Formats: sequence, structure tokens, C-alpha cells
Amino acid sequence: MMRIPVLAFCCVAALSTGVQAAPQPTQNRAQAAPVLPSYATLAGDVVGAPLIVDARIFSVAPIKADQAANVTPGRARVYIEADVLALIRGAGALPARISYVAEIALDARGKLPKIKKQRVLLFARPVAARADQVQLTGLDSQIAWSADLDAQVRGITRDVLAADAPPAITGIGNAFHVPGSLPGEGETQVFVQTATGAPVSLQILRRPGEQTRWSVSLGDIVDNGAGPPKPATLLWYRLACGLPRELPAASLSPDEPDNAAAAREDYALVLRDLGPCT
Repeated sequence: MMRIPVLAFCCVAALSTGVQAAPQPTQNRAQAAPVLPSYATLAGDVVGAPLIVDARIFSVAPIKADQAANVTPGRARVYIEADVLALIRGAGALPARISYVAEIALDARGKLPKIKKQRVLLFARPVAARADQVQLTGLDSQIAWSADLDAQVRGITRDVLAADAPPAITGIGNAFHVPGSLPGEGETQVFVQTATGAPVSLQILRRPGEQTRWSVSLGDIVDNGAGPPKPATLLWYRLACGLPRELPAASLSPDEPDNAAAAREDYALVLRDLGPCT
């Protein structure tokens, strides 16, 4: 007996006598549009996946319990073969058919849903010395295909691979607050550490009687007029999902506690404006 390898992971209108027949209860039921994952989720999937594959599932084989230890509750581990329709991200080419292991969420009856012939997007990495196999990068790295999902994933992929893509954030360098000449006036600057070493900085400006404003600068030149990043962009994702939840004590001068407190307050404002990484 072959052992399956375990990888690392219309409304129908009837016209008669000029009168339209009454629709059946299921005929007018609008088909719900698939709910897309959040931008942050998709950006994380794209960033973490050397391979992004548009594929159609050819076969699904449940993996026996003795080969499927530690399966996530409410899921079943399966061995899938899929036909490659397009390679959205990845160097070189893939074979026409690939295989991989996935953990599929069970339906309300606790049964494995029928996903054969389903079109999916896969976020994966290659398997060494096995060109016909891939490993999914996460538990939910197989997502049912839709035109909207495909367009968003391709857009994020272009942004991630662009020469001027904002870099991943690895920490905070120096941060300081300089009071102005008027009460309530001041500026905070936060220098952000990145995976590439490219400079990124935050500027927060306080003016008496005005709403506090902040901006992000990419590069050595500080641009106070740049403003915050637009939501659901790669720069927003890098900041919202990469910045630490508070300024490290080592980034602030211990000799100026009032200025350090102001810098922490301004940094907290930036995090609130960015919103959660969801």
C-alpha cells in the first residue's frame, strides 16, 4: 500500500401565459461574497512566502492519524495535489503539478469539506531537492481564490518586491523630544531601525491650539510635510505591525525625564493613529 509522504508543513424565470412564476425559496438567495483577509494578514502572508501560487486542487487524501500528530483541533491534515495555474511570486518555474500538506478546517458537521477542483492561492516555500513539493508557510496559507483576493495579493507582491519598498522594522534607535519656545510647543523625533539599514524616522509636531501632527520619513532627509502613511499600504503595515508597543528606555535620555515622558506620549499617539495590526 502506498504511504502518503508527510511534509513539513439564477434566478430562473419561467414565462407562461405572460406571468413570471414565483421563485423557489433558494432561487433569490444572494450568494455571499467571500470575505477577504485583512490587509495586514495578506501583507504578512506575502512577506513570509517565497512562493505564491495560483493553483487548482486536483486531489485530496486524508492523512492517517499515525502520520498526523498534533493536528490543530477542528482541522484535518490532508495531502493535496494541485495544478499550477500561475506563479505570482517565486524564482524560476514550478512543475505543472505540485503537492503539499495542509490542515483544512472541518465543516459544521465535523467533516472534511469538498475542496477538490477548488481554485486556491498558496503561500509557500520550496522543499529542498523536491521541485514538485512545497511547504505552506502557515496554518491558513491556502486561501480560496477570488478575483478581489488575486488582485490584492498581486498588488502587495509588487509593493514588496519594488526597489523602493519600505523595509522591515527591527527596533527603535534614539528618540528625543525638544520643547518649543511656547507652552505646549515641541517636536519629537524617533529614529527607527530597519532590516536593510535604510533610515526611517518619525516626526511628531506639537503646536499650541492645534492638533498634534506626525509624519514618517524614508531616507536621510526629514520631511515634516510627508504626513502619516495611508491605511492598507505596505508602509502602514511595516509601521503598524513592526513598531514596538512602547519606546525602549535605552532610546531615551535619562537626564531629561520630562522630555522623555513627552516623547513617550507622542509615540503612543503614533501607535493610536496607526491602529492595530489586525
